[in-house]
Amino acid sequence: RAPSRHDVEGVMMRWMPPLVIDGEVHACPQCSTYRDWIVFNMNDDSVWLRCPAGHQVLEPRLDAAWFNRNCGPVDHWHPTLEDGLRHLGH
Repeated sequence: RAPSRHDVEGVMMRWMPPLVIDGEVHACPQCSTYRDWIVFNMNDDSVWLRCPAGHQVLEPRLDAAWFNRNCGPVDHWHPTLEDGLRHLGH
């Protein structure tokens, strides 16, 4: 059986173009990168962003509904966060 959402800590997707939130391009608060994000939707419905440099930040303006509207189908399950990040090119 395939794991359900309850069997995993969260899901992630790669977001290559600039990420526009509330009409503004979002940039990493630590390094100012504004594209090639990994977006995480955690089981508590929080959304986290990770820039290519590895900085992570909670993004309260995004939610699970936004994530679900913008992600494709889950195509891989990874045993570790690092394995998932490698798969997505980070």
